[in-house]
Amino acid sequence: MLDTALKLLNRIEENGFKAYIVGGFVRDYLLGIDSLDVDICTDARPKDIRDIFQDACLPKEEYGSVTVNIKNIRFEITTFRKEYTYYQHRKPLEFEYIDDLREDLKRRDFLINTLCMDKDGVILDFFDGKKDLDERIIHTVGDSFLKFSEDAFRILRAVRIATVLNFQLSEEVKLAIFRTKHLLKEISYERKKEELDKIFSSVYADYGIHLLLELGLDQELELSKLKDVILLDDLVGIWAQLDVVGIYPFTNNEKSLIKNIQTVLRLNNLNHRVLYQYGLYVNSLAAQLKGISKKDVSYQYNQLPIKSRNEIAVDGLEIAQILGRTPGKYIRDILDDLENKILDLELVNDHQVLLDYIDEHYGSTQ
Repeated sequence: MLDTALKLLNRIEENGFKAYIVGGFVRDYLLGIDSLDVDICTDARPKDIRDIFQDACLPKEEYGSVTVNIKNIRFEITTFRKEYTYYQHRKPLEFEYIDDLREDLKRRDFLINTLCMDKDGVILDFFDGKKDLDERIIHTVGDSFLKFSEDAFRILRAVRIATVLNFQLSEEVKLAIFRTKHLLKEISYERKKEELDKIFSSVYADYGIHLLLELGLDQELELSKLKDVILLDDLVGIWAQLDVVGIYPFTNNEKSLIKNIQTVLRLNNLNHRVLYQYGLYVNSLAAQLKGISKKDVSYQYNQLPIKSRNEIAVDGLEIAQILGRTPGKYIRDILDDLENKILDLELVNDHQVLLDYIDEHYGSTQ
């Protein structure tokens, strides 16, 4: 990926412009972490980038950004700029293009994200970002209160980056978060959930939750049950404990899973009926929350004679044929009977056994 990025920088510079890799990719590169997104900053204007890369996309042209895809790698290329007046503590209302890299870096969030790499792979560090990397601490670029007031989303970014990298937040950053955290109400729940997902799925999720609680962000984020969360290697399992389906956005599938997890928490997760109805995944998560061994749940689940109705060894058409009747609602009743008797081990799930049972018990109703 780095080779492709450096080639992209060279191509821009061959056209008379300056270009650098900036931000998270350089930070992670120095930390020995693989990164998927590469941000490029340049003095080239969006129209210049379009001229250089014919297939460039301009979904964010109004912010001076262009997206270029090379070898299935997504590069976001942003023109050097200064920003003025933020709307609802999130988006800049005004900006102007500039030609000064150092000035462009001043608008960025944290010192560790101001590190740049030129076309030759040389690291440029104008604001001692490398020092913060070495000391594993996060400072903002300039006044922290101003940074968070301009863009409240930076509050969650600070906690997320600190969590993922296992870095400390500087005292100035913490104080500024205390003073500005009420501005998080301006951020969409979708964006907030994206950052929380990254925090909860981090190897250092316990530290991230500690930071959220220490800074009082659980209240601002409407996560009243956060202090009681039991960490799981599963995001749905964590969100199920927070009980915020009516607040944060979830897919229909996620909503269904969360509802089922909350339901089986009140049930016996080793019971064959509960295991059959709600499945291994949901019962395993609930069992973990209750301190029940996942191995025990898996063992009991694997003892089920069938895992779903589709595994019953006869189908509706065969039932109609053996009874010599036109398919109708009665088939569902017979399948219900078979399902229950198989689960209760009163019938073996064998094709001929089931056909004989159907003929014996329902054949007389012809």
